[in-house]
Amino acid sequence: MTRRNRAEPTDIDRYNAAARSSSATVIDAYSTSFGLATRLLAPSVRSQVRTVYALVRIADEIVDGAATGAGLDLAAQREQLDDLERETERAIHGGYSTNLVVHAFATTARQVGIDFRLTAPFFASMRRDLDPSPFTEAGVAEYIYGSAEVIGLMCLRCFMQESRSSTTELALLEDGACRLGAAFQKVNFLRDLACDRDTLGRNYFPGVDVAAMTDADKNRILDDIDADLAVAENVLPMLPGGSRRAVTLAHRLFSRLSSRLRATPARQLLRARVRVPDAEKLVIAVAATLGSGTWKR
Repeated sequence: MTRRNRAEPTDIDRYNAAARSSSATVIDAYSTSFGLATRLLAPSVRSQVRTVYALVRIADEIVDGAATGAGLDLAAQREQLDDLERETERAIHGGYSTNLVVHAFATTARQVGIDFRLTAPFFASMRRDLDPSPFTEAGVAEYIYGSAEVIGLMCLRCFMQESRSSTTELALLEDGACRLGAAFQKVNFLRDLACDRDTLGRNYFPGVDVAAMTDADKNRILDDIDADLAVAENVLPMLPGGSRRAVTLAHRLFSRLSSRLRATPARQLLRARVRVPDAEKLVIAVAATLGSGTWKR
């Protein structure tokens, strides 16, 4: 019997594979907690979620990291961000980009139904980081939606692409995804107080004097975060099995961060970034992998 040779990969197959590899390289270089959680995703979903992370990361580097290090001023950063948004829109529409990270994201977007209704708020929030004017309460809420909640919704599109959930179930899942994204962002606001104030000149907590933040101020913020985490936790069982453990791990890592922030005096938050030790992350990851219901904050 003669075996059939496997079909040789086409040019676009090779290009898609290279694009996906570029996204994996980005997440490996920049993320520990998120990268750890994605390892628990089903392989096809893992690849898609990594493309979301990679686009978000390179946009963030324009406004907060590498672009500044390269010597770009605010006008040049805005131009780069505008170019990235236009290229992302073109790639989603046409299915191709010369930017490998953008191409990988656009391929995912076309597969799972991500469009400008999610990308536009994200880029708007990134653009807001280049505006030195102080935040208002409404402005922070809008910023969190674009910088974090829509990322949760993008990932949810990847998780649920083959789901037959009802409209009611999807609405609950979308609320949970938004609340989890918001909790992640607000936890990082607290962890990055010193950098945001001293290096970037930002205060994401209008009405709070960050330099004189009290434990009462901090705990009020954490109460809000824990309420978001509780809503998100309630919908975890509704996620497909191939994604549930990964999201559970991310949820537990940030729940642990919330607990450690609550145990840290407010005055210390301006001196040290709170983190979960690697050994503790491993314990949490094993519990999530095994589906343990016994882990507690």
